[in-house]
Amino acid sequence: MAKPNFAFQKRQKELEKKKKNEEKLQRKQEKKSSTGEEGDEESVVDDEAVVEE
Repeated sequence: MAKPNFAFQKRQKELEKKKKNEEKLQRKQEKKSSTGEEGDEESVVDDEAVVEE
């Protein structure tokens, strides 16, 4: 019986979370841009980009 590769599973889970968060950010940005608050978007994206690294 093969051993489970926990490192691979963990990496896949992290990638899934990252993708989900990026999609969520895009939805928030689209929502803000439709209301006309484009100046605030850039600061939100910059702050979260620093946190992810």
